[in-house]
Amino acid sequence: MSAAAGSLLIVAARAEHLPALQALIFEHGANVWNYLPEDGIREHLDDIAQGRAHGVLALQDGHLLGAVTFGLSTDFDRYLPVPLRGTPQGYVSEAVVRRDQAGQGLGTRLLREALSAMEKMGAQVVFIDRHEENRASAGMMRCAGFVEIETSADLRRHPIGSGRTTVCSFSFAAESGPLGP
Repeated sequence: MSAAAGSLLIVAARAEHLPALQALIFEHGANVWNYLPEDGIREHLDDIAQGRAHGVLALQDGHLLGAVTFGLSTDFDRYLPVPLRGTPQGYVSEAVVRRDQAGQGLGTRLLREALSAMEKMGAQVVFIDRHEENRASAGMMRCAGFVEIETSADLRRHPIGSGRTTVCSFSFAAESGPLGP
């Protein structure tokens, strides 16, 4: 970012942001590692519009530079200690920054903002996944405090490379217990 550019704003995603968010996901999130089914992304954006999912966005001079979308889910119960199973926990759906912003810490900053929002929503643990070989995503997740908990075959979502998905977690409290399959 140049010194002449306006300041960076982190804002909650709203309905009026969704066209730009969709364009960002498909233009800058698309790569060989990411599973981005068009219908699934549109459904997810509708969930944001309806308040069933959420997002944090980085805006500068009215331009969307990056976004993290998230919500609460019980889809990751198998990784939770028994006392937490059945209670919705955090899940990061999309984390994307414009290619010209990659490697500058923006994705990590947005992940941390999303973590803060999910903690306020009551999550004790947050999950995120990626293609096992996606090094850029792995670095961003590590910098935000996520740890790998499982890597397994997932050829439906990741038919290239190793064909494996790595699930990572972030715990707000040590007392949540060990995570894993």
